[in-house]
Amino acid sequence: MRLDIPEHKILVHELKLPIMWGDMDAIGHVNNTVYFKYMEQARVTWIESINGEMANKPDGPVIANAFFNFYRPLVFPGELVVKLYVSHPGRTSIDTFVTIERADEPGSPYAAGGATLVWISNTDGRPVPLPAPIRALEGAMQSLPGREQPPALPEK
Repeated sequence: MRLDIPEHKILVHELKLPIMWGDMDAIGHVNNTVYFKYMEQARVTWIESINGEMANKPDGPVIANAFFNFYRPLVFPGELVVKLYVSHPGRTSIDTFVTIERADEPGSPYAAGGATLVWISNTDGRPVPLPAPIRALEGAMQSLPGREQPPALPEK
């Protein structure tokens, strides 16, 4: 089954990561589980950039679901560009999506995936409202489809 990334989304973060030798499996390409780590690192660095450090907070995100579509195998060595997008922010959850491409092949994704984040209380595990900077993206959804400058970062 292939799950598509929605057309109407906002680019909120970009992250460059090296392909590590240990990311590869016995077949000689990046193991499929490692793509989820790349996606996780993009989400964490984005959330920390707008909401502060995630450790020791009274609330934070959990994953409700996650998926990846693999188009071509990544191999060592190389540098990746992981682009993080958001769509459909709700009261307690938001859909996130990533594309992963090699830095030396811009605009040519090797994989794309996504995850739904639900914000929960770390005390009782119940859903709580998204942090204000993330909720603020709701109003930006209609005016910014396809925008390439992350709204969570200063304009260049």
